[in-house]
Amino acid sequence: MNIGLFGGTFDPIHKGHLALAAAAQERCELGRVYFVPTNVPPHKAAQPVASYVHRYAMTTLATQAEKSFVASLLEAPGEFILHDKKSAKGSVASVPNYSIDTIRKLKQSLKKIDRLLFLIGIDAFKDIAKWREPESLFSECEFIIASRPGFSLADVAGALPEKFRPRAEVTKPFAKQPASGDLVLSGVALHLLDNVNQKISATEIRNAVRAKRPIKRFVPESVEEYIKKEGLYV
Repeated sequence: MNIGLFGGTFDPIHKGHLALAAAAQERCELGRVYFVPTNVPPHKAAQPVASYVHRYAMTTLATQAEKSFVASLLEAPGEFILHDKKSAKGSVASVPNYSIDTIRKLKQSLKKIDRLLFLIGIDAFKDIAKWREPESLFSECEFIIASRPGFSLADVAGALPEKFRPRAEVTKPFAKQPASGDLVLSGVALHLLDNVNQKISATEIRNAVRAKRPIKRFVPESVEEYIKKEGLYV
């Protein structure tokens, strides 16, 4: 089975995330997509985020309509307990979660014939070479990248860890070619989606809540109701 792994802060999860997962599912015939709320994102460790329990609850609500979408506890903190729901700011752990560890943990539960694909936006992928054990990431899974206008195939190739990065003269002809289709190099398999560019950001949603503006167009109704009920982002 083809398995998708979609990690993120999901603070909150929104329709853009769901659209990406649906497009990836169709493109790569994913039998299951695991949505993994990050406990402590390495790139946001110093920033306040809603508590893990809130973000996991919203992810569960957002994915419940699609049987092949699964809200995963792969990065749940050891102190994860339901009565922590009163806290809107998370401080239960200070050790960042790294994608390579999450991928390896998930693969322990998969069959050898299963194929793992990691879902990621192109803005995050451009920094992939700075992630922990970047070369190992590409040996453990394939990548499905949500592209957007302004990025070329040369940009994608240039973001790879040095071990896999083609020489500049090789990628130069692709500098004007949009980041779409498949990019298969030695030790690397990338699948680029160029039709899911939804202009939705979690920051915009949080700001809208604080300003008491409607967020129905950004998030599923169940998530909107949860945010209101729990008083998040105010």
